[in-house]
Amino acid sequence: MYAEAPTYTVSFYFRKILVPIDGSESAYRALEVAADLARHYGSRVIVIYVKPKGAVLQRDQDPIVKAKERLRSAPLNLTYKYLEYDPTVESPSSVLVKEISSEGYDLVVIGARGKTLLSDLNIGSTALSLVVNSATSLFIVR
Repeated sequence: MYAEAPTYTVSFYFRKILVPIDGSESAYRALEVAADLARHYGSRVIVIYVKPKGAVLQRDQDPIVKAKERLRSAPLNLTYKYLEYDPTVESPSSVLVKEISSEGYDLVVIGARGKTLLSDLNIGSTALSLVVNSATSLFIVR
């Protein structure tokens, strides 16, 4: 007996995937997971780096440049975006929550821990904030 042909219902759940990056290895692992999902489901991946307003990044320290290098040979539908925030009134996570709700992402793939120095934390403040405040599905990569 033959199995039924697969349906791709799942691909409708993952049409637009957001990957916030901060330059940490955890973020780049999340990017690899998102790229794999995109290859399987034909998703569009939007890679975002949130930086303080007016911050100037050196090319060798820019997480977007590093993300592009890692995915340079991947035949994916990728978009790269910078968002800025005012540190006196906002946080990176609040900017991400606004972006998620206003741009209609289907999934957020995020590293569990960013560039924090506290090694005893299992999940970072940005990932935790998105879990609590986002109405979109999250995939947390450890």
